[in-house]
Amino acid sequence: MTFLRQLPLLLLLFAAPADAALRAGAARVDITDREAGPVAEASYVKALAIEDGATRAVIVTVDAVAIGGIGRIDDGYLGRVRGAVERELGIPAKHILVNASHCHSVIRRDVDALTIEAVRQAWRALTPVRAGAGRGMEDRIQENRRMKLRDGRETDVRRAYAMPRDEDVVSTGPIDPEIGLLRLDRVDTGAPLAVVYLFAAHPIQGAPDNGNTADYPAFASRAIEENLGAGVLAFFVQGCAGDINPARYKNVHEPHDAEPLGNRLGLSALRGLRAIRTTEGATLRVVNETLALPRSSDTAARMAKLRARREELLKSLQGTTLNFKTFVTLYLEHQLSGGMPAYYAHGYLHEKDRGRQDLRTLDEENRAAIQAYLRNVETMEELTRLQTNLALIEQHHAEALKLPPTLEVEVAGLRIGDFRLVLFPGELTVQIGLNIKQRAPGPFTFVAGYSNGYIFYTPTAEQRRNPGYAQEDCDTLVAPEWQGLFEAKALAVLGRL
Repeated sequence: MTFLRQLPLLLLLFAAPADAALRAGAARVDITDREAGPVAEASYVKALAIEDGATRAVIVTVDAVAIGGIGRIDDGYLGRVRGAVERELGIPAKHILVNASHCHSVIRRDVDALTIEAVRQAWRALTPVRAGAGRGMEDRIQENRRMKLRDGRETDVRRAYAMPRDEDVVSTGPIDPEIGLLRLDRVDTGAPLAVVYLFAAHPIQGAPDNGNTADYPAFASRAIEENLGAGVLAFFVQGCAGDINPARYKNVHEPHDAEPLGNRLGLSALRGLRAIRTTEGATLRVVNETLALPRSSDTAARMAKLRARREELLKSLQGTTLNFKTFVTLYLEHQLSGGMPAYYAHGYLHEKDRGRQDLRTLDEENRAAIQAYLRNVETMEELTRLQTNLALIEQHHAEALKLPPTLEVEVAGLRIGDFRLVLFPGELTVQIGLNIKQRAPGPFTFVAGYSNGYIFYTPTAEQRRNPGYAQEDCDTLVAPEWQGLFEAKALAVLGRL
């Protein structure tokens, strides 16, 4: 009976000619948890189904922080979605590629059922399409959040802790301003059906009212869809955003607002999309391989170093005569005084005429007290960075004790015409994507993290060995050697497409 039920599908697959026209269908379903509080911008799961008679695939994009690991999507989500879609539609499980935008929205807990429904709707909407690849550029809305300090350490820009002193920062890391583009146009009308656009930046700018939001990708997608016309869906794919923040992320002089960033990204993507000429007969290929990565084996030693540094910092804190109220008053006086903070100039001159320097002595004492207070403040700020990152290492150390020494992950590749994409479950830092694209085949090759699972941050080997500690090198499961293994596998997968 099982064979008889599957016979129509088998006949369809064997009967389809290898050079059949490329067909695609797109759909979206709202996944916003509207009971979790005010909503600034809705979150969606979108499905792009695509087939050419020989190969079937689905690209799923989710406005969520991750595909498992953290957030509302649990670790069983990917298996449940793939299993249900494979059983119902005959799409191979490993051909169902799921990317999280990494926005920090709050989504419904039944997101797996909603995802399956989106795929179902997309599959029912299949229509012949032409495909074309291209790129856009946008360098105004992102910044690398890692900073190299004068002493050789690196730290990063987070709301979780204070920034280092400006005079201690000597350089920052690269960004990738490229927007990877795939355009699918309907054969019957010539109108665009779907757009896939890839960009690398954390979607954590937020909304002015702190409402639940899908962040800048929501606004970028809206700008693309409204400009290209009714019926088109824009699919945002998150790239190598591990160490990339929204621009001016720590700005405290205006509300945090993702809309301007999203609008800029959307308009820049549109410029690239309008230059693409789509053609029929595009190649469709999917490759999905497993890669074993070495887990961190040095967490105990790293924790010991951080704890020793914490003890050193604590011992360096010294008592001061000032509290915050008196510090602020004195600090402003000394900054504004022109060298005479204790009184007016004539008072200093009177003392000088009489051979006295009581005011000068008071100034020196207060200046020393200000410096002592500032040293404590700077020590406290370093402690906040240290404590936050130590907690991350401690968390992963406790988990690693229960796990095997290697981590099995998917490295997937997708080709649609000239558009090539390699996908990986880690929060790839930007240099890794730049490395792969520099050596990759084809002019339109792009790299996505946050896909088909979640394994936390995956920094470069150099970042992983950072003596200063930053989130990317502390909130990680992998040893430094992982980078070479992944880059080699990514290039091999791309070569098979």
